[in-house]
Amino acid sequence: MDDVRAAAVQFESIQADKVANLETIRRFAAQAAERDVQLLVFPECCITGYWFLRKLSRDQLGRLAEPVNGPSSEALLELAGHHRMTIGAGFIEADEDRFYNTYIVAMPDGGLRRHRKLHAFENDHIASGAEFTVFDTPHGFRAGVLICYDVNLVENVRITALLGAEVLLAPHQTGGCRTHNPHLMGVIDRQVWDNRARDPQAIRDEILGEKGRGWLMRWLPSRAHDNGLFLVFANGVGVDDDEIRTGNSMILDPYGRILSETQQPAEDMVIADLRGDLLPRSTGRMWIQARRPELYRQLTVSTGQERSARVLKFEE
Repeated sequence: MDDVRAAAVQFESIQADKVANLETIRRFAAQAAERDVQLLVFPECCITGYWFLRKLSRDQLGRLAEPVNGPSSEALLELAGHHRMTIGAGFIEADEDRFYNTYIVAMPDGGLRRHRKLHAFENDHIASGAEFTVFDTPHGFRAGVLICYDVNLVENVRITALLGAEVLLAPHQTGGCRTHNPHLMGVIDRQVWDNRARDPQAIRDEILGEKGRGWLMRWLPSRAHDNGLFLVFANGVGVDDDEIRTGNSMILDPYGRILSETQQPAEDMVIADLRGDLLPRSTGRMWIQARRPELYRQLTVSTGQERSARVLKFEE
């Protein structure tokens, strides 16, 4: 893998306003270009908005969604070509009579790749994808994409690594999530967010605590470390319908170490140089070489406990 300069952006998407959200993407792409960024990662569903999707009817989803080669992809391809940069962002895809939570990656050579979220739960009319997404980029590295809940499952990250991914694009909308489990995240009071300028410590405690960074640190570094890949985590921040996203966007190396992160309760961009020479001897890559696949057949056998992410999400 060649060295590459990567950036992760967090911002507060405006629900259903693709024009405004694409303008924010353009603004950050210009800033990233000034700092010689080659890979720019935006959050899940940042073009369309996210958590309000659960309230939409099929007809409303249809009016918001667009095909993978539609206007949003064209806008990203134009930006990628202009800035000689690979850019990823999320939206709702329409494919004939089906909708997907999709992440598109536009490359400066005109290439376009998509990943359909494997564990979609946002709306009964949004289908889950059925394919892993790993591809070569013009910048000399092989990329993989997993969207939010996809990264929760260790099998998904391991398969992405086995398919040759060196850098994992991990777009999210997480933190501050409503849950019935006292050991998982929890809602951030809207007043704490609205009062962040007058009481910055209150929102900082939430963002860095168990509703935000504290929760992420339980598992996110291990995904990078155990699989020997760089991980670019781009998260939403701020108001997302009736929840508050915590941001905490960060870039990790293949040892699970944080190269760059933001702790700001605001839109922000973090940048890091990914050194290809860290990959070959990283712990995760050594462990992958020690695998004994003949022992792992049980991983592909149903236990009878499997349930849809849509069901599990609303029971957490």
